[in-house]
Amino acid sequence: MKPSSSLLSPDNHALVLIDFEGQMGFATKSIALSELRTNAAIIAGTSSIFNVPTIVTTVAEQSFSGPVFPEIETFYPQATSGYIDRTTMNTWEDEAAYKAITGTGKQKLVMAGLWTGVCIVGPALSAMEEGYTVYVITDACGDVSTEAHERAVQRMVHAGVIPMTSIQYLLELQRDWARQDTYKPVTDLMKKYGGAYGIGIQYAHHMLTH
Repeated sequence: MKPSSSLLSPDNHALVLIDFEGQMGFATKSIALSELRTNAAIIAGTSSIFNVPTIVTTVAEQSFSGPVFPEIETFYPQATSGYIDRTTMNTWEDEAAYKAITGTGKQKLVMAGLWTGVCIVGPALSAMEEGYTVYVITDACGDVSTEAHERAVQRMVHAGVIPMTSIQYLLELQRDWARQDTYKPVTDLMKKYGGAYGIGIQYAHHMLTH
């Protein structure tokens, strides 16, 4: 009856959202931008629902990369969320970002962002070297080509990073549909962003009223 210690729970990890910005999105070719935005919304919404410590970091926001995706700002407004803007491509090498991430006190780190081969590989491998367990939400990452994304994921997995997907992240935190405090927010999030799964939930809820 005891769940695996490798599973994520709302209180055992921090989420790091890296460079979900317009300029980075324009060049992303490994995933459709519409799908990437949807998956970013799912993971940001998930962390908000479950009160997961979440760091939002950008690179050269004012001079090059532009503002974060609206889906991120929906759940983590810039005015109140303390976005950390960097010059470094590797988030782990930015002092403010490093202190924010390590300051959460969580030994498990979940990462997602753009681009997979640079802005995710860098902090993922760096955090692992300092003893952190790192998960990467691969369908909420993207790169300039499918080849670039896949080789980056492969490189991280070979190093010990744990890959997962956006809906997997959500359901791993919910874990039990009897958890009523989060049941409605979770199903509402899926109705809005969950594609076919969300339509199924909407259908089921509707049919149960008849």
